[in-house]
Amino acid sequence: MKLEMLEIIRCPKSGQKLILKEKNIVNNLVESGTLVSEDGVHSYRIINFIPRFVPQSNYADNFGMQWNLFRKTQLDSYSGQNISGDRFWNSTNWDPNDLKGKWILDCGCGAGRFAEIALMAGAKVVALDYSSAVDACYSNLNNFENLYVIQGDIYALPLKLETFPYIYSLGVLQHTPDVEKAFNSLPKFLALNGHFCIDFYEKNFKSKLLPKFWLRPITKKLNKKKLFQILQNWTPRLLFLSNLLSKIPIIGLYLKRVIPVANYKGILNLSEKQLEEWALLDTFDWLAPEYDNPQDTNTIRRWLNNASLQNIEVLKVVHLVGRAVKL
Repeated sequence: MKLEMLEIIRCPKSGQKLILKEKNIVNNLVESGTLVSEDGVHSYRIINFIPRFVPQSNYADNFGMQWNLFRKTQLDSYSGQNISGDRFWNSTNWDPNDLKGKWILDCGCGAGRFAEIALMAGAKVVALDYSSAVDACYSNLNNFENLYVIQGDIYALPLKLETFPYIYSLGVLQHTPDVEKAFNSLPKFLALNGHFCIDFYEKNFKSKLLPKFWLRPITKKLNKKKLFQILQNWTPRLLFLSNLLSKIPIIGLYLKRVIPVANYKGILNLSEKQLEEWALLDTFDWLAPEYDNPQDTNTIRRWLNNASLQNIEVLKVVHLVGRAVKL
């Protein structure tokens, strides 16, 4: 943990400043220590350079597991493609030149696929996740001096109010127990004139037909390691079948959707090995989460309006994106 982080973190229970005690400093970074609220009532551990404000085990364990297993898979620096960068810039519509030196909150950072993009633009990125994915993110990106990693709860963010000129949460909120409550926790940390971007899986008639939704009631109850082993064995076969069906004239592209596998062949410019790796990662992401709650355009627009945000846009960019500004 960088000492500079003390300027923006707060006790999530009292809102008070945090005092660093019992610290072990390695190369000017806090490797371990204790953060104590000003009144001395609440304390939080720093472990492996990351301040931890959540229980060790929680509803997001599957995400911690998947992002540590697939630590580098979706990083553009690893894939050699601009997949994460294109999604980030197209979703946010932010100007890269405006981000340099600005605080940005990445809420639900995972292994850091989007944090990497913001870091490369020169932003000071607070990469926060509820799961142990923070360890993967830190391992991937700790070479950036402008990275600040926190393990925290979106419902009780350990941060100073109205701090961030930019906040984004991509591919995250639908996996929380109460999506509206998770959304409402974010705008109060946005600075005046700050920019806000979120996205969701889209809720519509077609999405209800996707195989992940009729399989999840079963798969989400399975032991996550067991589920992963099953998918490891079956993903190559399901991909083969999906690709076979896709070759059928006219109806092939519709038939392939019946196969419960994330197939990006012809969509993403990846090697066969990468396509299989992404398929395994995203199929696990479909079937393992405890919560998966897509949203529709009207709901997102209503939430943005109720948060008193301005310049609201809701549009489809890979997923359903909501953008706004705090004026």
